[in-house]
Amino acid sequence: MSIRFTAKAHRGMVALTVAAGLALGVAGCGGGGDDGKKPKASSSAPTNRGSDPSTQEGETDGPLAEMKGSDGLLLRITSAERDSGGFLTVNGSLVNDGDKSVTVPSQVRGDETEIVRHGRSLGGATLVDSKSKKRYYVLRDTDGRPLTTTGFSTLKSGESLAVFMQFPAPPADTPEVVFQLPTFASATLQISG
Repeated sequence: MSIRFTAKAHRGMVALTVAAGLALGVAGCGGGGDDGKKPKASSSAPTNRGSDPSTQEGETDGPLAEMKGSDGLLLRITSAERDSGGFLTVNGSLVNDGDKSVTVPSQVRGDETEIVRHGRSLGGATLVDSKSKKRYYVLRDTDGRPLTTTGFSTLKSGESLAVFMQFPAPPADTPEVVFQLPTFASATLQISG
């Protein structure tokens, strides 16, 4: 066999493989086409399902917790989600509920030297697992920066800032934790995920 014949055969195999892959992709994405007909209802399915539980039932539109801080600051926690990677992420918003601009107190970053060095953050946040009798601190990256919202200082009246904090996840059998942040009241959070 010559090199020329081998190269032609190789190009032919590549073209055949690409064509087969495209054909499978088109067939997989095709979906049954919409011919304007609606699917027929099954005679065994009830017509009025009433209030069957759904995946979102039980979830509220309101926050998990609202904690008052100094000078009219309010921290609204909207979620505390455990993920498969072993982390628990707390999301929410920091709101200036007062009638004048407020500087977010530096105490919210905590007093650990490593965190203080990186400026304003919510690095002082902790979770307390009463069941396991453990306290969890905000995680840090390899440079010591807290895995939380950073770089904020002043909030105008009525202004809101989306915030997050990431912690090591408590054991899977822990359904709730107590969230603490310096200068704010503490609150119990239900963990999802």
